[in-house]
Amino acid sequence: MTPRKKVQDESAAPNPQQNHLLAALSPEVQGRLFQHLELVPLPLRALLYESGRPMQHVYFPTDSIVSMQYMMENGDSTAISVVGNEGLLGITLFMGGESTPSRSLVQSAGYAYRLPRPRVREEFDRHGQLLLLMLRYTQALITQVSQTAVCNRHHSIAQQLCRWLLLSMDRLSHNHLTMTQEFIANMLGVRREGVTEAAIKLQHLGVISYSRGLIKVLDRKKLETLSCECYKVVKKETDMLLDYMPQRPLIMDPEDIPTATLPTK
Repeated sequence: MTPRKKVQDESAAPNPQQNHLLAALSPEVQGRLFQHLELVPLPLRALLYESGRPMQHVYFPTDSIVSMQYMMENGDSTAISVVGNEGLLGITLFMGGESTPSRSLVQSAGYAYRLPRPRVREEFDRHGQLLLLMLRYTQALITQVSQTAVCNRHHSIAQQLCRWLLLSMDRLSHNHLTMTQEFIANMLGVRREGVTEAAIKLQHLGVISYSRGLIKVLDRKKLETLSCECYKVVKKETDMLLDYMPQRPLIMDPEDIPTATLPTK
């Protein structure tokens, strides 16, 4: 993958350029859309979409990670994909649907820009650049969902944990996650005891450190060797998407960037 130039200091306030899809849009498309973006904070475990409920916005994460999960009738859940600054949440809205059978839960707190449904459909129906980018991203997301299903069926909990940690690290600017083992178990759809055993093994190997819900990745290369091939398949598809997208200059004046507001249901 070709290295991508950093747009701004990581400590600075969020701006749309931190999301790769928004950054790749031409100045003309940015001019139409950016004025309608709303910056919202995404606290840990916040629900963006609930299964079967109408969806009103598309979300473009900047420094947060959101997990798409399927819920069973007995309350069990399994994460089918993770979305961060490489993509968006709400593909149903431009694919013709009004709701989704999955739920979207914030896995790593941060921010996202959201765009109202009418603005998304209006721009999508122009059959221009946004349509092409969203369809390419949908292909990458389908690959991740499919590979996750294969991984959950054929690979060990330890391998699944490695895959999930690597996908999360790819979407963050740092090497740590605030996450309990119970939460991880719910994400992977496995027993907590299995996650505990896998985490202890990774700690003994010096790959991660884990204390009071804080996971730090200490040896990225070794983590990759311990993961299954599923991570590489997903990463390759995502890298192809990012390599396709040109880096665009920010056309918004910093003073015009929307300030954060609390998300509404």
